Amino acid sequence: MTITYRIGTLDDSFAAFQVFLKSIMDYGERMNVQAITGGNDPKMLDSIWEKRKPIFDFLATSAAQFWLAEKDGEVIGYARTVEHDGLQELTEFFVDPNQQSAGVGSGLLSRAFADSGAPYRTIIALLDERALARYLKAGVYGRFMLKYFSRKAEKVTVPTDLLIEPLKLNEHLEAIHRIDRELIHHTRADIHHWLADVRDGYVYKRGGEVVGYGYIGGNHGPFAVLDDNDFPAVLAHAESLVAEKGEDFGVSVPLVNQKAIDHLLARKYQIDSFSALLMSNVPFGKFENYLTFAPEFFL
Repeated sequence: MTITYRIGTLDDSFAAFQVFLKSIMDYGERMNVQAITGGNDPKMLDSIWEKRKPIFDFLATSAAQFWLAEKDGEVIGYARTVEHDGLQELTEFFVDPNQQSAGVGSGLLSRAFADSGAPYRTIIALLDERALARYLKAGVYGRFMLKYFSRKAEKVTVPTDLLIEPLKLNEHLEAIHRIDRELIHHTRADIHHWLADVRDGYVYKRGGEVVGYGYIGGNHGPFAVLDDNDFPAVLAHAESLVAEKGEDFGVSVPLVNQKAIDHLLARKYQIDSFSALLMSNVPFGKFENYLTFAPEFFL
């Protein structure tokens, strides 16, 4: 029963998803949190996969490293990283709960998250002590928590001088790169191209200059603004658009982002029980001006 490792491909997306789902549900049971809505219902598997397939396929084709662990021909674990403009990010690292003591995790992490020499190395981690120990040994350390805030969307107006326009990526990409360099210290063109395909993007302008951007759809995000005082207006705009569809609106919030948190609490948003931790090799970024992609596969 030898464990083997190989590079993953797009054809491995569903096998990776199955390991992800099994692992995340086990984590939820151990931590007494709801990791995925409906994840305990076998009948929901197809609908959960349908929602997650776009991100799994995107990561499979854009990953810098994508490694699978197999035993007797069955995928029992996988890990992936992406690299953009000096940032190396571990997007996923999951092992079948029944294989945790077989050295699979160490084998995957050493292959997928070997130090590439990037100035910034990041992980958005679950609060699982076994994985956290491996991450700390890899030289990344906790910076702040991420929590998901959500509520039934309502139309809400916040006075602002911002001009909000639909994103035109060919026209706005350089401005988005400028904002990303300032706030998260790297650019990521392929992620923005994918986001523009799967979510509705907007840019926020002041005096004719793009001063922020945001994506609405799925679990929403990311959102970035050069002035954190713009978060109430930006979030009110997003919530109002989602209200037109009669759906819930939510965002993944770094708990250093005071302006967004104050607005969301004043609007009586609920805080999800599920928690994540941003880890990095060095402190970086202005995350008081940023809301991450949700679900939290990457920044």
